[in-house]
Amino acid sequence: MNFEAALQVANEAFFAHTQRYLSDVEVTLLRGAWQNQTYQEMSENTDYTANYLQRTVGPKLWKQLSEALGESVSKTNFREALKREMSNRTPSATLTVPPSAHSVEFPDKPVALDSQFYIERPPIEVDCYQAIVQPGALIRIKAPQQMGKTSLLYRILTYAATHGYRTVRLNLREAEGAVFSSLDKFLRWFCANVTLQLELPNQLDNYWNEAVIGSMVSCKTYFQSYLLKRIDSPLVLALDEVDQVFQYPDIAKYFFPMLRSWHEEANNRAIWQQMRLIVVHSTEVYIPLNINQSPFNVGLPVDLKEFTPNQVANLAACHQLTLQPEEVEQIISMIGGHPYLLRLAFYHLSRQDVTLSMLLQDAPTDGGIYSDYLRRNLVTLKRHPELAAALKQVVTATKPVRLDTIQAYQLHSMGLIQRQGDLVMPSCELYRHYFHDRLDNEG
Repeated sequence: MNFEAALQVANEAFFAHTQRYLSDVEVTLLRGAWQNQTYQEMSENTDYTANYLQRTVGPKLWKQLSEALGESVSKTNFREALKREMSNRTPSATLTVPPSAHSVEFPDKPVALDSQFYIERPPIEVDCYQAIVQPGALIRIKAPQQMGKTSLLYRILTYAATHGYRTVRLNLREAEGAVFSSLDKFLRWFCANVTLQLELPNQLDNYWNEAVIGSMVSCKTYFQSYLLKRIDSPLVLALDEVDQVFQYPDIAKYFFPMLRSWHEEANNRAIWQQMRLIVVHSTEVYIPLNINQSPFNVGLPVDLKEFTPNQVANLAACHQLTLQPEEVEQIISMIGGHPYLLRLAFYHLSRQDVTLSMLLQDAPTDGGIYSDYLRRNLVTLKRHPELAAALKQVVTATKPVRLDTIQAYQLHSMGLIQRQGDLVMPSCELYRHYFHDRLDNEG
Protein backbone atom coordinates (compact mmCIF):
# COMPACT_ATOMS: atom_id res chain seq x y z
CA MET A 1 0.00 0.00 0.00
CA ASN A 2 1.58 3.31 -1.10
CA PHE A 3 0.85 6.71 0.33
CA GLU A 4 -1.49 7.81 -2.47
CA ALA A 5 -3.69 4.77 -1.87
CA ALA A 6 -3.58 5.37 1.87
CA LEU A 7 -4.50 9.03 1.32
CA GLN A 8 -7.51 8.05 -0.79
CA VAL A 9 -8.75 5.67 1.91
CA ALA A 10 -8.21 8.33 4.58
CA ASN A 11 -9.98 10.98 2.51
CA GLU A 12 -13.02 8.77 1.85
CA ALA A 13 -13.32 7.74 5.49
CA PHE A 14 -12.82 11.33 6.58
CA PHE A 15 -15.49 12.64 4.22
CA ALA A 16 -17.98 9.96 5.26
CA HIS A 17 -17.52 11.01 8.89
CA THR A 18 -17.09 14.81 8.66
CA GLN A 19 -18.56 15.74 5.23
CA ARG A 20 -15.26 17.33 4.29
CA TYR A 21 -11.98 16.16 2.80
CA LEU A 22 -8.55 16.49 4.37
CA SER A 23 -7.12 20.02 4.20
CA ASP A 24 -3.71 20.85 2.72
CA VAL A 25 -2.05 21.02 6.14
CA GLU A 26 -3.63 17.70 7.21
CA VAL A 27 -2.34 16.03 4.04
CA THR A 28 1.10 17.53 4.73
CA LEU A 29 1.07 16.06 8.23
CA LEU A 30 -0.21 12.69 7.05
CA ARG A 31 2.45 12.46 4.34
CA GLY A 32 5.20 13.34 6.80
CA ALA A 33 3.96 10.77 9.30
CA TRP A 34 3.83 8.15 6.52
CA GLN A 35 7.52 8.88 5.87
CA ASN A 36 8.30 8.54 9.61
CA GLN A 37 9.25 12.22 9.87
CA THR A 38 9.25 14.14 13.12
CA TYR A 39 7.08 17.24 13.34
CA GLN A 40 10.24 19.33 13.09
CA GLU A 41 11.23 17.54 9.87
CA MET A 42 7.71 18.05 8.45
CA SER A 43 7.95 21.79 9.10
CA GLU A 44 11.30 22.29 7.39
CA ASN A 45 9.99 22.19 3.83
CA THR A 46 6.61 23.81 4.50
CA ASP A 47 5.19 27.08 5.77
CA TYR A 48 3.92 25.38 8.94
CA THR A 49 5.78 25.40 12.25
CA ALA A 50 6.50 22.21 14.15
CA ASN A 51 4.54 23.52 17.12
CA TYR A 52 1.48 24.23 14.95
CA LEU A 53 1.60 20.77 13.36
CA GLN A 54 2.12 18.94 16.66
CA ARG A 55 -0.16 20.87 19.00
CA THR A 56 -2.92 22.20 16.76
CA VAL A 57 -3.30 20.10 13.60
CA GLY A 58 -2.13 16.71 14.87
CA PRO A 59 -4.45 16.13 17.86
CA LYS A 60 -7.54 17.13 15.88
CA LEU A 61 -6.53 15.01 12.86
CA TRP A 62 -5.82 11.84 14.86
CA LYS A 63 -9.05 12.27 16.84
CA GLN A 64 -11.23 12.68 13.74
CA LEU A 65 -9.42 9.92 11.87
CA SER A 66 -9.95 7.61 14.86
CA GLU A 67 -13.67 8.36 14.77
CA ALA A 68 -13.79 7.89 11.00
CA LEU A 69 -12.00 4.52 11.10
CA GLY A 70 -13.67 3.23 14.26
CA GLU A 71 -10.43 2.57 16.14
CA SER A 72 -7.80 4.52 18.03
CA VAL A 73 -5.36 6.12 15.58
CA SER A 74 -2.12 7.98 16.25
CA LYS A 75 0.96 9.16 14.35
CA THR A 76 2.66 5.81 14.94
CA ASN A 77 -0.13 3.33 14.12
CA PHE A 78 -2.32 4.97 11.46
CA ARG A 79 -0.73 3.00 8.58
CA GLU A 80 -2.03 -0.35 9.81
CA ALA A 81 -5.45 1.17 10.51
CA LEU A 82 -5.68 2.43 6.92
CA LYS A 83 -4.55 -0.94 5.60
CA ARG A 84 -7.29 -2.67 7.58
CA GLU A 85 -9.83 -0.17 6.31
CA MET A 86 -8.75 -0.79 2.73
CA SER A 87 -8.84 -4.60 3.08
CA ASN A 88 -12.38 -4.43 4.45
CA ARG A 89 -13.65 -2.66 1.34
CA THR A 90 -14.73 -4.04 -1.97
CA PRO A 91 -12.73 -2.81 -4.99
CA SER A 92 -15.54 -0.49 -6.06
CA ALA A 93 -15.68 1.07 -2.63
CA THR A 94 -12.28 2.67 -3.08
CA LEU A 95 -13.43 4.80 -6.00
CA THR A 96 -13.78 8.49 -5.19
CA VAL A 97 -17.43 9.44 -4.97
CA PRO A 98 -18.24 13.08 -5.87
CA PRO A 99 -20.04 14.99 -3.14
CA SER A 100 -23.79 15.26 -3.44
CA ALA A 101 -25.43 18.57 -4.23
CA HIS A 102 -26.23 18.93 -0.54
CA SER A 103 -22.57 18.67 0.50
CA VAL A 104 -21.46 21.58 -1.71
CA GLU A 105 -21.67 24.78 0.29
CA PHE A 106 -23.30 27.84 -1.22
CA PRO A 107 -20.84 30.72 -0.60
CA ASP A 108 -23.14 33.11 1.23
CA LYS A 109 -21.17 33.44 4.48
CA PRO A 110 -17.65 33.10 5.91
CA VAL A 111 -16.12 29.66 5.39
CA ALA A 112 -16.90 27.40 8.36
CA LEU A 113 -14.01 26.19 10.49
CA ASP A 114 -14.54 22.55 9.50
CA SER A 115 -15.21 23.28 5.84
CA GLN A 116 -13.21 21.62 3.09
CA PHE A 117 -13.65 24.75 1.01
CA TYR A 118 -11.24 26.93 2.96
CA ILE A 119 -8.04 27.41 0.97
CA GLU A 120 -4.99 28.39 2.96
CA ARG A 121 -2.72 31.14 1.64
CA PRO A 122 0.68 30.24 3.14
CA PRO A 123 2.38 31.66 5.05
CA ILE A 124 -0.46 33.96 6.17
CA GLU A 125 -2.25 31.58 8.52
CA VAL A 126 0.89 30.41 10.29
CA ASP A 127 2.20 33.98 10.56
CA CYS A 128 -1.05 35.03 12.25
CA TYR A 129 -1.02 32.06 14.63
CA GLN A 130 2.53 32.84 15.65
CA ALA A 131 1.77 36.55 16.09
CA ILE A 132 -1.38 36.24 18.19
CA VAL A 133 0.41 34.41 21.02
CA GLN A 134 2.92 37.24 21.42
CA PRO A 135 2.35 39.65 24.35
CA GLY A 136 0.61 42.83 23.20
CA ALA A 137 0.20 41.53 19.64
CA LEU A 138 -1.46 43.57 16.89
CA ILE A 139 -2.54 42.04 13.57
CA ARG A 140 -3.90 44.16 10.71
CA ILE A 141 -5.93 42.32 8.05
CA LYS A 142 -6.77 44.26 4.89
CA ALA A 143 -8.50 43.15 1.68
CA PRO A 144 -11.47 44.15 -0.50
CA GLN A 145 -14.94 42.84 0.31
CA GLN A 146 -15.56 39.07 0.25
CA MET A 147 -11.87 38.20 -0.04
CA GLY A 148 -11.85 35.96 3.05
CA LYS A 149 -10.99 38.39 5.86
CA THR A 150 -13.63 37.13 8.28
CA SER A 151 -12.92 33.48 7.43
CA LEU A 152 -9.28 34.06 8.36
CA LEU A 153 -10.31 36.00 11.46
CA TYR A 154 -12.42 33.09 12.71
CA ARG A 155 -9.42 30.78 12.40
CA ILE A 156 -7.13 33.10 14.32
CA LEU A 157 -9.70 33.43 17.10
CA THR A 158 -10.18 29.66 17.22
CA TYR A 159 -6.41 29.14 17.41
CA ALA A 160 -6.24 31.65 20.26
CA ALA A 161 -9.10 29.90 22.05
CA THR A 162 -7.22 26.58 21.90
CA HIS A 163 -4.49 28.32 23.95
CA GLY A 164 -7.02 29.25 26.59
CA TYR A 165 -7.35 32.89 25.52
CA ARG A 166 -10.62 34.80 25.80
CA THR A 167 -11.82 36.10 22.43
CA VAL A 168 -14.17 38.91 21.47
CA ARG A 169 -15.19 39.90 17.94
CA LEU A 170 -16.91 43.24 17.34
CA ASN A 171 -18.36 44.02 13.91
CA LEU A 172 -18.40 47.82 13.87
CA ARG A 173 -21.02 47.87 11.11
CA GLU A 174 -23.47 46.59 13.71
CA ALA A 175 -23.22 49.88 15.59
CA GLU A 176 -26.25 52.08 15.01
CA GLY A 177 -25.72 55.55 13.58
CA ALA A 178 -26.56 57.23 16.89
CA VAL A 179 -23.57 55.47 18.48
CA PHE A 180 -21.28 57.68 16.39
CA SER A 181 -22.88 60.94 17.52
CA SER A 182 -20.03 61.54 19.99
CA LEU A 183 -16.75 60.00 21.07
CA ASP A 184 -18.11 59.37 24.56
CA LYS A 185 -21.16 57.50 23.30
CA PHE A 186 -19.06 55.41 20.90
CA LEU A 187 -16.48 54.41 23.52
CA ARG A 188 -19.21 53.49 26.01
CA TRP A 189 -20.85 51.32 23.33
CA PHE A 190 -17.44 49.79 22.61
CA CYS A 191 -16.77 48.93 26.26
CA ALA A 192 -20.31 47.68 26.90
CA ASN A 193 -20.16 45.24 23.98
CA VAL A 194 -16.80 43.82 25.03
CA THR A 195 -18.15 43.40 28.57
CA LEU A 196 -21.26 41.64 27.25
CA GLN A 197 -19.25 39.15 25.20
CA LEU A 198 -16.99 38.42 28.17
CA GLU A 199 -20.14 37.73 30.20
CA LEU A 200 -19.09 40.14 32.92
CA PRO A 201 -21.28 42.62 34.85
CA ASN A 202 -21.40 46.07 33.29
CA GLN A 203 -19.41 48.38 35.58
CA LEU A 204 -19.08 51.38 33.26
CA ASP A 205 -20.60 53.87 35.69
CA ASN A 206 -18.00 52.93 38.32
CA TYR A 207 -15.06 53.75 36.06
CA TRP A 208 -16.37 56.43 33.70
CA ASN A 209 -15.84 60.13 34.28
CA GLU A 210 -15.99 62.05 31.00
CA ALA A 211 -16.08 65.46 32.70
CA VAL A 212 -12.93 65.00 34.79
CA ILE A 213 -10.61 62.54 32.98
CA GLY A 214 -12.25 62.35 29.57
CA SER A 215 -13.71 59.48 27.52
CA MET A 216 -10.41 58.00 26.29
CA VAL A 217 -8.87 57.75 29.76
CA SER A 218 -12.16 56.37 31.09
CA CYS A 219 -12.13 53.72 28.40
CA LYS A 220 -8.52 52.79 29.10
CA THR A 221 -9.16 52.66 32.85
CA TYR A 222 -12.16 50.39 32.33
CA PHE A 223 -10.07 47.89 30.39
CA GLN A 224 -6.99 48.16 32.59
CA SER A 225 -8.58 48.19 36.02
CA TYR A 226 -11.65 46.06 35.37
CA LEU A 227 -11.86 43.88 32.25
CA LEU A 228 -8.23 42.73 31.99
CA LYS A 229 -8.05 42.10 35.73
CA ARG A 230 -11.28 40.12 35.84
CA ILE A 231 -10.16 37.54 33.27
CA ASP A 232 -7.30 35.17 34.03
CA SER A 233 -5.97 34.80 30.49
CA PRO A 234 -4.99 36.97 27.51
CA LEU A 235 -7.82 38.75 25.70
CA VAL A 236 -7.95 38.74 21.88
CA LEU A 237 -10.08 41.67 20.75
CA ALA A 238 -10.97 41.50 17.04
CA LEU A 239 -12.41 44.63 15.46
CA ASP A 240 -14.06 43.74 12.15
CA GLU A 241 -15.18 46.30 9.53
CA VAL A 242 -13.32 49.21 11.13
CA ASP A 243 -13.88 51.10 7.84
CA GLN A 244 -17.15 52.14 9.46
CA VAL A 245 -15.22 54.42 11.80
CA PHE A 246 -13.42 56.09 8.86
CA GLN A 247 -16.71 57.81 8.05
CA TYR A 248 -16.59 59.68 11.37
CA PRO A 249 -13.28 61.59 11.42
CA ASP A 250 -14.03 63.24 14.77
CA ILE A 251 -14.16 59.78 16.36
CA ALA A 252 -11.48 58.12 14.24
CA LYS A 253 -8.83 60.70 15.15
CA TYR A 254 -9.13 59.65 18.80
CA PHE A 255 -10.16 55.98 18.61
CA PHE A 256 -7.33 54.71 16.42
CA PRO A 257 -4.53 56.50 18.33
CA MET A 258 -6.05 55.02 21.50
CA LEU A 259 -5.65 51.51 20.05
CA ARG A 260 -2.04 52.32 19.12
CA SER A 261 -1.35 53.52 22.66
CA TRP A 262 -2.78 50.30 24.12
CA HIS A 263 -0.50 48.28 21.84
CA GLU A 264 2.52 50.30 23.00
CA GLU A 265 1.55 49.96 26.67
CA ALA A 266 2.54 46.29 26.39
CA ASN A 267 6.17 47.51 26.43
CA ASN A 268 5.67 49.12 29.83
CA ARG A 269 2.94 47.34 31.79
CA ALA A 270 2.36 43.60 32.15
CA ILE A 271 -1.42 44.01 32.27
CA TRP A 272 -1.46 45.32 28.68
CA GLN A 273 0.58 42.36 27.46
CA GLN A 274 -2.64 40.42 28.01
CA MET A 275 -4.37 42.44 25.28
CA ARG A 276 -4.03 41.16 21.70
CA LEU A 277 -5.66 43.25 18.94
CA ILE A 278 -6.84 42.27 15.46
CA VAL A 279 -8.00 45.10 13.18
CA VAL A 280 -9.84 44.18 9.96
CA HIS A 281 -10.66 46.63 7.17
CA SER A 282 -11.41 46.74 3.44
CA THR A 283 -9.84 50.02 2.33
CA GLU A 284 -6.59 51.82 2.72
CA VAL A 285 -6.61 54.25 5.64
CA TYR A 286 -7.38 57.59 4.01
CA ILE A 287 -8.18 59.52 7.20
CA PRO A 288 -5.34 61.79 8.41
CA LEU A 289 -3.51 60.19 11.35
CA ASN A 290 -0.19 61.15 12.89
CA ILE A 291 2.29 58.50 11.79
CA ASN A 292 3.34 58.00 15.42
CA GLN A 293 -0.26 57.54 16.59
CA SER A 294 -1.66 55.26 13.91
CA PRO A 295 -2.27 51.55 14.57
CA PHE A 296 -2.09 50.95 10.82
CA ASN A 297 1.70 51.04 10.56
CA VAL A 298 2.62 48.75 13.46
CA GLY A 299 2.08 45.07 14.20
CA LEU A 300 1.76 42.30 11.62
CA PRO A 301 0.29 43.49 8.30
CA VAL A 302 -1.81 40.90 6.44
CA ASP A 303 -2.83 41.91 2.93
CA LEU A 304 -5.04 39.17 1.48
CA LYS A 305 -4.38 38.71 -2.22
CA GLU A 306 -6.40 36.88 -4.84
CA PHE A 307 -5.86 33.14 -5.22
CA THR A 308 -2.96 31.96 -7.33
CA PRO A 309 -3.63 29.58 -10.26
CA ASN A 310 -2.57 26.67 -8.04
CA GLN A 311 -4.97 27.74 -5.29
CA VAL A 312 -7.74 28.12 -7.87
CA ALA A 313 -7.11 24.53 -9.00
CA ASN A 314 -7.10 23.37 -5.36
CA LEU A 315 -10.45 25.05 -4.72
CA ALA A 316 -11.84 23.38 -7.84
CA ALA A 317 -10.58 20.02 -6.58
CA CYS A 318 -12.41 20.60 -3.27
CA HIS A 319 -15.56 20.77 -5.39
CA GLN A 320 -14.53 17.53 -7.14
CA LEU A 321 -13.74 19.43 -10.34
CA THR A 322 -10.64 18.75 -12.41
CA LEU A 323 -9.57 21.75 -14.44
CA GLN A 324 -7.01 21.83 -17.22
CA PRO A 325 -4.40 24.63 -17.02
CA GLU A 326 -6.02 26.46 -19.92
CA GLU A 327 -9.39 26.32 -18.16
CA VAL A 328 -7.84 27.83 -15.02
CA GLU A 329 -6.43 30.62 -17.18
CA GLN A 330 -9.85 31.27 -18.75
CA ILE A 331 -11.52 31.47 -15.35
CA ILE A 332 -8.88 33.80 -13.90
CA SER A 333 -9.07 36.02 -16.99
CA MET A 334 -12.82 36.49 -16.48
CA ILE A 335 -13.23 36.64 -12.68
CA GLY A 336 -9.67 36.86 -11.36
CA GLY A 337 -8.64 34.92 -8.26
CA HIS A 338 -11.43 36.40 -6.14
CA PRO A 339 -12.43 33.72 -3.57
CA TYR A 340 -16.16 34.50 -3.56
CA LEU A 341 -16.51 34.68 -7.34
CA LEU A 342 -14.56 31.44 -7.70
CA ARG A 343 -16.60 29.59 -5.09
CA LEU A 344 -19.83 30.70 -6.74
CA ALA A 345 -18.57 29.43 -10.09
CA PHE A 346 -17.42 26.08 -8.70
CA TYR A 347 -20.66 25.69 -6.74
CA HIS A 348 -22.69 25.82 -9.95
CA LEU A 349 -20.20 23.77 -11.98
CA SER A 350 -20.10 20.99 -9.36
CA ARG A 351 -23.90 20.83 -9.38
CA GLN A 352 -23.80 20.71 -13.18
CA ASP A 353 -26.12 23.72 -13.34
CA VAL A 354 -24.04 25.14 -16.18
CA THR A 355 -21.04 24.27 -18.35
CA LEU A 356 -17.79 26.18 -18.02
CA SER A 357 -18.07 27.69 -21.50
CA MET A 358 -21.63 28.87 -20.85
CA LEU A 359 -20.69 30.20 -17.40
CA LEU A 360 -17.87 32.31 -18.86
CA GLN A 361 -20.01 33.48 -21.76
CA ASP A 362 -22.89 34.60 -19.54
CA ALA A 363 -20.81 35.84 -16.58
CA PRO A 364 -20.95 39.58 -17.41
CA THR A 365 -24.67 39.51 -18.32
CA ASP A 366 -27.92 39.76 -16.38
CA GLY A 367 -28.53 36.11 -17.23
CA GLY A 368 -25.32 34.82 -15.65
CA ILE A 369 -24.61 33.46 -12.18
CA TYR A 370 -23.17 36.80 -11.03
CA SER A 371 -26.23 38.87 -11.95
CA ASP A 372 -27.36 39.52 -8.36
CA TYR A 373 -23.85 40.32 -7.21
CA LEU A 374 -23.22 42.69 -10.12
CA ARG A 375 -26.58 44.43 -9.77
CA ARG A 376 -25.91 45.10 -6.08
CA ASN A 377 -22.69 46.86 -7.03
CA LEU A 378 -24.48 48.75 -9.80
CA VAL A 379 -27.09 50.00 -7.33
CA THR A 380 -24.32 51.21 -5.03
CA LEU A 381 -22.64 53.03 -7.90
CA LYS A 382 -25.90 54.71 -8.94
CA ARG A 383 -26.29 56.03 -5.41
CA HIS A 384 -22.84 57.59 -5.68
CA PRO A 385 -22.55 59.22 -9.13
CA GLU A 386 -18.97 60.30 -8.48
CA LEU A 387 -17.96 56.64 -8.00
CA ALA A 388 -19.89 55.60 -11.09
CA ALA A 389 -18.09 58.24 -13.14
CA ALA A 390 -14.73 57.14 -11.75
CA LEU A 391 -15.35 53.45 -12.53
CA LYS A 392 -16.63 54.37 -16.00
CA GLN A 393 -13.29 56.04 -16.62
CA VAL A 394 -11.49 52.86 -15.54
CA VAL A 395 -13.51 50.31 -17.54
CA THR A 396 -13.53 52.34 -20.75
CA ALA A 397 -9.80 53.05 -20.71
CA THR A 398 -7.39 50.87 -22.67
CA LYS A 399 -4.65 51.25 -20.05
CA PRO A 400 -4.42 51.90 -16.29
CA VAL A 401 -5.62 55.35 -15.19
CA ARG A 402 -5.19 57.67 -12.22
CA LEU A 403 -8.19 58.36 -9.96
CA ASP A 404 -8.94 60.66 -7.07
CA THR A 405 -7.46 59.06 -3.95
CA ILE A 406 -10.73 58.69 -2.03
CA GLN A 407 -12.62 57.31 -5.03
CA ALA A 408 -9.83 54.81 -5.67
CA TYR A 409 -9.99 53.65 -2.04
CA GLN A 410 -13.76 53.21 -2.21
CA LEU A 411 -13.74 51.30 -5.51
CA HIS A 412 -10.88 49.14 -4.27
CA SER A 413 -12.81 48.31 -1.09
CA MET A 414 -15.67 47.12 -3.32
CA GLY A 415 -13.17 44.88 -5.09
CA LEU A 416 -13.85 46.50 -8.47
CA ILE A 417 -10.36 47.78 -9.22
CA GLN A 418 -6.77 46.71 -8.66
CA ARG A 419 -3.72 48.91 -8.26
CA GLN A 420 -0.61 49.27 -10.36
CA GLY A 421 1.42 51.76 -8.38
CA ASP A 422 -0.53 55.02 -8.43
CA LEU A 423 -2.71 53.81 -11.31
CA VAL A 424 -5.74 51.51 -11.31
CA MET A 425 -7.46 49.08 -13.68
CA PRO A 426 -10.49 46.74 -13.46
CA SER A 427 -9.93 43.81 -11.13
CA CYS A 428 -11.04 41.41 -13.88
CA GLU A 429 -12.79 41.28 -17.25
CA LEU A 430 -16.11 40.57 -15.54
CA TYR A 431 -16.28 44.16 -14.28
CA ARG A 432 -14.92 45.67 -17.47
CA HIS A 433 -17.59 44.02 -19.63
CA TYR A 434 -20.53 44.41 -17.25
CA PHE A 435 -20.02 48.03 -16.21
CA HIS A 436 -18.72 49.28 -19.56
CA ASP A 437 -22.16 49.42 -21.17
CA ARG A 438 -24.27 50.01 -18.07
CA LEU A 439 -22.28 52.97 -16.79
CA ASP A 440 -22.05 54.31 -20.33
CA ASN A 441 -25.83 54.16 -20.58
CA GLU A 442 -26.06 56.11 -17.35
CA GLY A 443 -24.29 58.92 -19.16
